[in-house]
Amino acid sequence: MSFTNKSHVVTLLFVISSILVLFVSALDFSNVPAEAPSSGEDGFLPLAKKHVVIRNKVRNRETLDVHCHSRDDDLGLIHIPWNQSWDFRFHVNIWKRTKFVCQFSWLGGGTHFFSIFKVSRDDSIIGYPVCQECIWEVGKYHNDTICRINSDGSLPFCFKMGDHF
Repeated sequence: MSFTNKSHVVTLLFVISSILVLFVSALDFSNVPAEAPSSGEDGFLPLAKKHVVIRNKVRNRETLDVHCHSRDDDLGLIHIPWNQSWDFRFHVNIWKRTKFVCQFSWLGGGTHFFSIFKVSRDDSIIGYPVCQECIWEVGKYHNDTICRINSDGSLPFCFKMGDHF
């Protein structure tokens, strides 16, 4: 009887250690350079590392005011000069429900809202490509447009920003 119990303990320890190895590999907290290319093969795991870059490309060359927040984090009001960028990093939560919403405003451009990161669009194998480094350009093509730039040089994915949540 005790041999059977030892076998179960060994099996349980193996399963637990395998799960720990899987999650530790997803918890790489190293700093990545701001413009490092992404492999496009991240995501799919809870706690995936993400880097969001917001570039001010508004057509009238005004300063872009950005205020981003998630359910857990408020990143504050940021002022991005024209043709400059701002970025932040985070990990997708264990339940894969991470979402950051940003408010964008600039002189002559109004105020717009957009979900700058949401798992269903940016970290899912269904729909748009997964991004580890999600690079967004605000206002380049039209005042109410935001585009996610692809690292492979293909055409960007553009979305209409909303006037409210």
